[in-house]
Order: sequence, then C-alpha cells, then structure tokens
Amino acid sequence: MNAALATLCIKRVGIDTWRESVAFLHRDCPVVRAAGFQALAKVTVRANGQTIAAVLNVVDDACIVDPLELGLSEEAFDRLGVAGGHPAHIEHAEPPPSIATLHRKIAGERLSRDDLMAVIADIAAARYSKIELAAFVVATNQYELDRDEVLHLTEAMIAVGQRIDWRHDVGAGPIVDKHCIGGIPGNRSSMLVVPIVTAHGMLCPKTSSRAITSPAGTADTMEVLAQVELPLQRLQQIVRETRGCLAWGGSADLSPADDILISVERPLAIDSPGQMVASILSKKIAAGSTHLVLDIPVGPTAKVRSMPDAQRLKRLFEYVAQRLGLHLDAVITDGRQPIGRGIGPVLEAVDVMQVLGNHPDAPHDLRQKALHLAGRMIEFDPDVRGGDGWRIARDILDSGRALAQMNLIIDAQGRRNAVLEPAPLIFELRAAADGMVVGIDNLRLARIARLAGAPQVKDAGVWLAHALGDRVQAGDLLYRLHARYDADLEFARRMALADGGYRIGRAEDLPHGFTGNGAGT
Repeated sequence: MNAALATLCIKRVGIDTWRESVAFLHRDCPVVRAAGFQALAKVTVRANGQTIAAVLNVVDDACIVDPLELGLSEEAFDRLGVAGGHPAHIEHAEPPPSIATLHRKIAGERLSRDDLMAVIADIAAARYSKIELAAFVVATNQYELDRDEVLHLTEAMIAVGQRIDWRHDVGAGPIVDKHCIGGIPGNRSSMLVVPIVTAHGMLCPKTSSRAITSPAGTADTMEVLAQVELPLQRLQQIVRETRGCLAWGGSADLSPADDILISVERPLAIDSPGQMVASILSKKIAAGSTHLVLDIPVGPTAKVRSMPDAQRLKRLFEYVAQRLGLHLDAVITDGRQPIGRGIGPVLEAVDVMQVLGNHPDAPHDLRQKALHLAGRMIEFDPDVRGGDGWRIARDILDSGRALAQMNLIIDAQGRRNAVLEPAPLIFELRAAADGMVVGIDNLRLARIARLAGAPQVKDAGVWLAHALGDRVQAGDLLYRLHARYDADLEFARRMALADGGYRIGRAEDLPHGFTGNGAGT
C-alpha cells in the first residue's frame, strides 16, 4: 500500500494530552509497515482540507484503534475539526521551519527579532513537539535572554494571537489591569481590585489564568461564583456592559503561544525572568490594556527571594513595557506569607466576599493589599490627583459599591449559585510549643493544599488561623485542612505532619519588617 495515499478513518481517542496533538496508529496498520513510522515520530494529518502536526504513538491494543483507524487525542481532534469516521491521510512531517534557530539557541547564540518571530509562529501552529518545546524553554533559561530578546519574544507572542482594541469604547481613557507574578497562596486581590476600579468608572478587562502547580488561580476562584470560559465576543460584550470582567484568558486566544509554553515550563519548574516578562506583558497587551499595575511579591519562599532580584526584574518589565507603549507601575510587595486566610478556590472566594461585604471577620491583609493596588490603578485616571487613589478605593469598598459592582459582573458572566462551604473532611494542625509564628513556607502550604485536592476539588484546601508575628500556645490551631476524599486528606495530612510549613520561635527570630514600595501584611 502506498503510504502517502493510504486512507484511514479518524477515531476520537478520549485522552487528554495537555496541549500536545497526539496521533495513534495500530502496530499492524499498513501505513506503519509501509512508511516505517516509529513511536514519537512527528507526522502530518490531513482531512477535509485541514492539516495538523502531531506526535505519533504506536499501540498494540485494537480496543484503542484498529489497524485501519487513525486515533486522535482530544487536543488533536479539536485542532483538526472534523468528525469521527472521516477519512484522513497521514505522512511524515517536515521539521518546523525554525528548528535550525532552536538549535542555535541551544548552542547559546543570541536570537534576533526575526528568529523569535519564526520560533513563536511555529509554536503557536503546534509544529513543535513537547521535546522541542522543552528544549526551547531550557535553552532560554540556561542562556538567559537579554533585554532585547525579551522584547522581541514579547512582540512575537502578541503577533500570533488575537488582539483586542477597546479605544472605540472608551476613547482616549486608560484601559487598566493588574497582575501578580504569582507564588503567594491566597492573594486573591484581583477579585477585589476589578470591582473597585470599575465602580470608579475605569475599564478593566481582566483575563486570568488557571492554576497549574498552585492551589488556585484567579480563574479557578472566580469560577466558584460565575462562568469564566467566555468566547471573545461575549467577553467584549460583558466589558461594555459592566466595564470589567474576571475571565479565563485561554478561551479568548490571547497570546496562545504563551499557554503552550506554560504547559512545559510549569512541570519543569522553570520560570525564567525573560519568559515571565514576555508571558505577562504579551497577555496584557493582547487584551488591550494600556496601563498595568504589576505586583512583585518578595520573600524567602516567594518566586523572587531578594530585593536586588526584585529590582532587576522590575527594571526588565519597565524596559519592555515602555518600548511596547504600555504604562507600567511595578509594585514590590511583602511575599513572606500567604495573603488572606483561605488557600483553595472556595476558601479564597469566602475571603473575597467577606472583604467586599465589609464583614468583621474579613482578612485585613487582603483588604489592605487590594486597596493599595486599586488606589494605584485609580491614579491612572487623569482626573485623580496623585495620593488620592487609596482614599477613593476605600470609600468605594466601604460604601458597598464594590460589592454591587462585583454582583453585576457575576450576573453578566453567568452566576453560579454555589454554597461557599469548605469540604467536610478535616484535619487540624496545632502548635507543638509556645512561641511566636516567625516563618511561614508559601511553597509548602501550596503543596499541602494541592494534595488536599485544590484546585480540581473546588472546596478543598487550607484555612489559616495564624499569621507572622502571632503568639501561640502549644495546642493552638495553626491551620485546618479541608478535603472531600479520604485519600486526599491522608496525603495532605502526612505532608503537614512531616513539615507543616509553620516555624514557631522567639520574638527575636521574627524577620524584620518588609521594606518595599508596596503594601505589607
């Protein structure tokens, strides 16, 4: 049989290959024998005028695919866009046009604007396998991108996706956004900032990410309250109606190459400064933002561990933003501990709604940080004097206008009538000795919350009873684990007992107060 002319029937194979298109052929398929296909070969699949690149897996089980079928993973099936049973052809794929450029970066060479445009175009078109993506991520981390390479990478990531233009909606006014570089459990300030600044009358189309290695992203927490997977046209309509949104960015096709790179960066635990800057700024510019407040938390278990590192990162963000016409206000904040009491989607949603409702038990640190960041965003308004933003933000929150605005956004996106109750299975970690809380490990608490089930199990996570500087006695509650399943609770319990992430010591062991240009806790 001529492999190039062989016709196979498409079969949808229900396997989530996480942003990688995978094709499945049976070992006895005549195409495998005739064309000499091997596992992990790169192939091209053609059907009904559509073409995709995929990585081949060869199977022996006819229950997955029979010898005359071509199986496609969920990602591949969605990309090809034809029905199951449709005839298709498969052939060896040509290498991506930019593969020689990738090899040059692996060798440590500096890449030009055209080089990075070519690489990102291939990545967005899914021409790179996970192995090639990993090589690019590792190479750009090992041979750190210079600031012009970061600029060109950002430009390339913007160029391959959709871009929203809000200027006909607001004229010459600023389109504002806020972003945190991440790494701090809780910290759901965006869900407070957006209703505050939109109640002030500013346009804030906030697109957010889902968690990959953290216990919750803003989209995961907002999804407890409302729909977040919104097509681009619907998102634009909601913003025109309410002046804001809190939506998942993945459904809007903004900087799609970034989502593909993140799928490799996170499992490798690589988050290089250059990739971080390009990722964040490309998404914000593609979403139409003209003014951005950027939160850079610093702490011993945050992403950024020292003030000199934070200042270097701040300068890199400012360099790229300035050249792309984005007005950036980078704020270095206290990242020594979680913000708020809840870690996990439902528990974080409780914190947010308590702050918006001015509840007496609302976490003070989350309220103060949100007011500080919202105030800086409000000062982008040319009619607001410098220094007045915090007071305006406080008045909007205290008056109930922020809560009313949040309800407006929730209803526009599609309200979920969820009961904000944590999962029923509980384990309580208590202090082993008298003393003061002198250290809290963000990374450890995030991992414990994930073992408890967050974010996939929305009501799982950790509720914190104490913060840095609190005095405790032996037996006092430090935090409470919530899980829905026995196995999840046991995994999280074991990790908490091995090292709970809290350090109890003497008052003199408490680190000195945070010194930066942002809100402390």
